[in-house]
Amino acid sequence: MKIAIPVDEKNLESTVCVSFGRTPYFLIYDTETKESLFIINSAAASPGGAGIKAAQIIVDNKVDALLTPRCGQNAADVIKAANIKIYKTTMASIKDNIAAFVDGKLPLLNEIHAGYHGQGGN
Repeated sequence: MKIAIPVDEKNLESTVCVSFGRTPYFLIYDTETKESLFIINSAAASPGGAGIKAAQIIVDNKVDALLTPRCGQNAADVIKAANIKIYKTTMASIKDNIAAFVDGKLPLLNEIHAGYHGQGGN
């Protein structure tokens, strides 16, 4: 299974980025092969619509699940339309969140916010 996680640094010991759309990188992690691929989030510098553009990056990488602390409505709509499940991360390291996901301990993210629409968030 391939999962995506917004991350601040290209390091499994660092923490999950609090911003989905404006995260500097995404980690694409394969739970079966344990391969990690860090990709630059080209949407981070977008003046608007970063969440939707970031969501498209997730879809284009054909992941099965997104692990994130929060997600805006427009981005969530894109992700859910691609049948990608969204799980809520904890404040732990990326590595610990991956382990929690594999163990079935991360809940689905149910609190989808309205988004920030050009206000530098999401």
